Amino acid sequence: MTNIIFLLNEIDRTTKDFDREFGGLTSDQLNWKAQAEVWSIAQNIDHLIVINETYYPVIQALREGTYSTPFLGKIGFIVNFFDKIILSAVQPDRRRKIKTFPIWQPSNSEISADILLRFAKHHEDLKQLIRDSEDLLKKNLVISSPANSNIVYHLSAAFDIIIAHEKRHLEQAKEVLALLPKP
Repeated sequence: MTNIIFLLNEIDRTTKDFDREFGGLTSDQLNWKAQAEVWSIAQNIDHLIVINETYYPVIQALREGTYSTPFLGKIGFIVNFFDKIILSAVQPDRRRKIKTFPIWQPSNSEISADILLRFAKHHEDLKQLIRDSEDLLKKNLVISSPANSNIVYHLSAAFDIIIAHEKRHLEQAKEVLALLPKP
């Protein structure tokens, strides 16, 4: 089972890493893009908030007993396959580019300079969601991706995926930071 303390510590570490790397940037710097098709630092952060929050209704439905596990979620080896493949795909090494699902696209407009404060607040909410999900995690429940019901994995894997995915986007945002024009 997923270690909740580990998850909470990783979220705290990620919050600090984002603040350390990008906390001193202006709104213009946070929204700067090297190329039109490359996300800005702010878009990377916005994307994380957007994607993480799509899990909230799924977990709420699990809590209320109204969640219906898709058929593929009842086939153990498929669930285990997706647990591993999705987690592997979102690792921070960034060797492979991955295109996101449309529902997880960040805002195309300028993102306000308070994005790091919103991210920190979002992380507090996410940590509470994880704490509140301890009983659900013990049940070894299976969910589908909020973006595609044919992609199924354990709820515990979803939290591991969220953590790894955030680290991946930290690295992506650091790549943008390295290209940022110096004043």
